[in-house]
Amino acid sequence: MVDEGTAGVGAASVHWRRIGRGPTVVLLHGFPLSGHTWDAVVAQLRDRFTCIMPDLIGLGRSSSGADGDYASEGQARAFQGLLSQLGVDTYALVGNDTGGWIARELALADAGRVSRLVLTNTEIPFHRPPWIPTYQLAARLPGFGTVVRQLLQLDVFRRSPLGFGGCFHDLALLNGPFHERYVEPLIRSAERMAEAQRFLRRMDFSRLDEFAGLHRRLAMPTLFVWGDEDPTFPVDRARAMAGQFPAVAGFREVAAARLFVHEEHPDTVATMVGGFLAE
Repeated sequence: MVDEGTAGVGAASVHWRRIGRGPTVVLLHGFPLSGHTWDAVVAQLRDRFTCIMPDLIGLGRSSSGADGDYASEGQARAFQGLLSQLGVDTYALVGNDTGGWIARELALADAGRVSRLVLTNTEIPFHRPPWIPTYQLAARLPGFGTVVRQLLQLDVFRRSPLGFGGCFHDLALLNGPFHERYVEPLIRSAERMAEAQRFLRRMDFSRLDEFAGLHRRLAMPTLFVWGDEDPTFPVDRARAMAGQFPAVAGFREVAAARLFVHEEHPDTVATMVGGFLAE
C-alpha cells in the first residue's frame, strides 16, 4: 500500500508518497520530473526500506506561495519540515540531478538525522553545462513557456541537447511512460510550465559553488552512482568532486547511461543503493 498526501510546510504545499517497511530512505528527483521517477528503483527497495518520494517544489504536485521555497535552501527547509511532520527520526538520502543538489542542502541542514547519502549524476560546483544558464536566462523572458511548450511537441527537439538528448543513452526511452509522466503535463498545462520556470529561476548556481567547501561538512558515508556517458555532469568531473567529501564509500560507474541513470538502469541502481544502505 502507498501512503500519499500533501503537507503544508510554511507557505509550501509538499506532495509526498511513502511505501515499504524498514529504515527510511528519502529519494529526491531532478528537473523536470517528479517523485514517480524512482518507482522502478523503489519497487526493489520497499521490502527492506521505507521509501519516501516527495515532489520538489515547482515540479510534480508541490508548490509554494513563497518564492524562496523554490531555491535550493528553501527546498531543503521544506523537506526537513515534511520529514518532521511524518515522524521520521533518521533517514538516508538519495538524489539525482537537482535532487542531488537539494539532498546535499538537506544533509547539511539536517545532519543529525541523515545517516547516509547517495548522489547520482548531479550538479558539480563551478561546472556549468551551457544549456543550463541559457534556460535560466530564457525562463525570465515573457512568452518563453509558450515557446517551450510548442517545441516539446517536436520529436527532433526532445531528442536534442536542448531537450532531453543528454538524459538517456537509449533515446527510445524518451517515448512511452517518460513522455506521458513528465513531458505531456508541461505541454498541456501553462501552470505546470510556469512552475517549472519558477524553479529554474530560483536555482542559484553561486550557492552551488559554495559546496566546493561545504562538501567537507557532509561527514556521513556517501556513495556516488554515475551514468558514465553523461554529457551534463561528466564522470571525470564527478570523480574530482567526490574528493571533496570526507567519507566516500565508493564511486560506481554505470555503463551505457546518462543523466537519468536510475530511469535507464533501475535494477543496477537499486542493487547498488540497497547494498550500500544495508551495510
